[in-house]
Amino acid sequence: MDFNLGQDSETDSKEFYDRAKALKAFDDTKAGVKGIVDAGIATLPQIFVMPPEDISSNNSDDHSGCPQFKVPTVDLKNMDEDCWHREKIVDKIRQSCESWGFFKIINHGIQQDVMDEMIEGVRRFNEQHQEVKMEFYSRDKMKKVRFNSNFDLYKAKSANWRDTLMCLMAPNPPQHEEYPAACRDIMMQYSKELNKLGDTLFRLISQALDLDPNHLQDMECAKGHVFFCHYYPACPDADRTLGHAKHTDPAFLTILLQDQIGGLQVLHQNHWIDIPPEKGTLVINVGDLLQLISNDKFKSVEHRVLANSTGPRISVAYFFTTHFEETQKFYGPIKELLTDESPPLYKETTIKNYIDSFHSAGLGGISALAQQWLSQNEKDF
Repeated sequence: MDFNLGQDSETDSKEFYDRAKALKAFDDTKAGVKGIVDAGIATLPQIFVMPPEDISSNNSDDHSGCPQFKVPTVDLKNMDEDCWHREKIVDKIRQSCESWGFFKIINHGIQQDVMDEMIEGVRRFNEQHQEVKMEFYSRDKMKKVRFNSNFDLYKAKSANWRDTLMCLMAPNPPQHEEYPAACRDIMMQYSKELNKLGDTLFRLISQALDLDPNHLQDMECAKGHVFFCHYYPACPDADRTLGHAKHTDPAFLTILLQDQIGGLQVLHQNHWIDIPPEKGTLVINVGDLLQLISNDKFKSVEHRVLANSTGPRISVAYFFTTHFEETQKFYGPIKELLTDESPPLYKETTIKNYIDSFHSAGLGGISALAQQWLSQNEKDF
C-alpha cells in the first residue's frame, strides 16, 4: 500500500504538499486510519493536521467539581410505577434538552454484556484481515452497509483520525448476510434493544414537549435506525488533530455507547465539557431534526471527540433517521408548538434533502440546520 500522505516534517513545505494527491492516496488504500497505524507510520500525516484554533480547549478547564458543568443523568428505573415519578423523569429530560442537548441514561434495561459485546463486535470488524474489511469500503452515501474514513474527506480542511462502519437497520434493511460477519449477530441483537429504548425515549420527549406521548412516533421520528460504528486508533501526535471535529447530528435522536477510553466533549456555555465513559450508561443527544421540528425548544448541540494516544477508542452511535427512504414526507416545526410569539423558524424539508445538505456542507462549515433557518428567515435580512 502507498502511504505517501504528505508527512509533516521540516522538509515538507506547503509548496511541495499536494493535498488532493495525498487525500486520494489515502482513500485508494481502502485501509482507513488503522491502515496507516498498521503500516508503522510514526508521525502524523499532513492531511490530518488541524489548525491550533480548531483543537483549542476553548475554555475547557477542569469542570469536574462544578455541578453546572456536569452533563445531566436521567434514571429510568421504575418510570412507570406512578405518575409523579414519570413526571420527574419527563421534567429532567425537558431541562436537559433545552439547556444541554445531551443527557445520560441509567437503568435503561439493556444488559451490560450486550453492550460489551457490541463494542467487541466493532473491534473485531476493524481488527480483522484488511482484505475482508476492504470489501465494505465505499463512498456511495446510499449504500446501506459501508466502511470508510471521513465521509467528508475531500471537503474538510483536515481529515479526522477515525474509521467508520455504517449499517442501516430500519426501515428496509439489507439482507442479513450483507452485514459484516464479524459483528452481524450482536448488531442485530443490540439494534432490537435500542429500537425498544428509542420508543420509550420518544414517548418521554413527546411529553417533555407537552405533546401526546405518541406524537413523535406518529410523525415517524422513530422509524429509521442507522448504526455509525467509530474506531479511533491510537494517534502518534494526538494534540495536533481530532478524532471527530465539532459537529451536530443530522438525525432526530442519537443513542451513543462508548468504551472506557474517553474523549467525547460537548460544547456548553462556550466550554468544552467532558462526557467521561461510565459502565452501564448510554449518552443521548438531540439531533438537528428534533431541533427543527421542536422549533428550537430542544437544542442540537455541537460535540467532538479528542484524538488519543492510548486507543483504539470505540463508540457506537445509533441514529434515528430515515435518510435512505425516497419519501416526500416533509418535516417542519410542529404546529402545536407554534404561536404568534413563536412563529416557525425553519423551512419544511424532507429528510433526504436535509442529509444531502449536511453532506454538501461537510464538517466545519455552515451547518445544514443553519441553512434551513436562513431559508425560512432570509426575508428578515
